[in-house]
Amino acid sequence: MDLPLESLSSFRPKAGTMEAWNAAYVRVEDYLRAHRIHNRLHQSRLILQILERAASRHEVTPAIEPTTLAAEETEAMMDLWFASVLEERDQPHERIAVDGRVALLLCDGPDKWPYAFLDERNSPPDFAVAMRTGALQAGPDMTVSSMVPRPIDLGLITEAAGDTLEQFEKWPLLRALLLWLFFAGVLAAIFYATR
Repeated sequence: MDLPLESLSSFRPKAGTMEAWNAAYVRVEDYLRAHRIHNRLHQSRLILQILERAASRHEVTPAIEPTTLAAEETEAMMDLWFASVLEERDQPHERIAVDGRVALLLCDGPDKWPYAFLDERNSPPDFAVAMRTGALQAGPDMTVSSMVPRPIDLGLITEAAGDTLEQFEKWPLLRALLLWLFFAGVLAAIFYATR
């Protein structure tokens, strides 16, 4: 559904207020910008496609806000496009959405191919290959295993340190004496180092 840019001026939805459609326009524009689609001409073309699809749905269901319909249409278009490019047509929505967005960012699609996003007819073949190589591949299925608890062996040093700390807990006077000796040693070292 390629539409010329001059049809943007002829976009006049039959239902809903202009403020609601302007809000939908801004929301879709922000959403495309969040996907790093910064080319204004391509953005305008995509926004017009999405808003026209939302407007035709709004005629049938005028109770739903144009912004909501535009967001739903954007998601639907992206899901179909990602599924087509990644050749994952049988995957659930969440999987396609995640795989597509990750692949788009990994291949740096919006910068290298600024007009390829959501364009099925004019998409360069190297873009589709780059998207497929950037897609995530799931690992093996999880299996149930059993783990038996084992005592942790921290070695001799930690064992000796643990015994020493236990002895300090038993004799608080020894602990205070050693702390004061350490403090005095540090002061003496500082005194002799500055001489």
